[in-house]
Amino acid sequence: MRLKDKVVVITGGSRGIGKAAVEKFCSEGARVIIWDVLDKEGESFANQLNSKGFICRFFHVDVTNFVEVENSAKKIIEEFGQIDVLINNAGITRDATLLKMTDEQWQSVLNVNLTGVFNCTKAVAPYMIEKGKGKIINTSSVVALYGNFGQSNYVATKSGIIGLTKVWARELGRKGINVNAVAPGFIETEMVQSVPEKVLQMMRERTPLGRLGNPMDIANAYLFLASNEADFINGAVISVDGGITI
Repeated sequence: MRLKDKVVVITGGSRGIGKAAVEKFCSEGARVIIWDVLDKEGESFANQLNSKGFICRFFHVDVTNFVEVENSAKKIIEEFGQIDVLINNAGITRDATLLKMTDEQWQSVLNVNLTGVFNCTKAVAPYMIEKGKGKIINTSSVVALYGNFGQSNYVATKSGIIGLTKVWARELGRKGINVNAVAPGFIETEMVQSVPEKVLQMMRERTPLGRLGNPMDIANAYLFLASNEADFINGAVISVDGGITI
């Protein structure tokens, strides 16, 4: 029980990588709060975990709305008295090549993937500073390291997240807060279901381990960075990609 009684906020925790992380953190003794806009899926999942004896809450939170994020953070403090870990996991894709990408596609991805990370961290960090300890884990991507065709918006946000991680590691490290990032490779989630099978097969062949990742591969990396075992890791970007960036 590496996270016994820790209070953990996971954005985008209703499906995919976030859902796996919620389940993993609950199993490690954490009290987990899901921030997501998928009400039906989030509430059902939280109820399922609570029925098993875990402590999980679902809050409808649009990470692009700072007031909504800030109010939700206050509610968590009122109920639990602390926030120990924040995982900025929420993210979307709206793929198109540069010349075909619309303003809406560009801005919507920036709003969720980058501004959302800023909003959540800004709302939660003061409580961690007050306590003198905390873990913030941001979700980047391997495409931030080598680019990807048709993903100008997504790559821009995931590259930006690496920059923010390093800035916040400097700013918040002296306050006792570790800020790190995980850069997943190609993971078998709902997000990649629209990718043609021939492209996925190409990704498998390019990956030295010969497979795509699964959500729990990333959840395990989150868990390590959230645990006391990672207390001296700060400003790092950990690729969990089967070796595709080698």
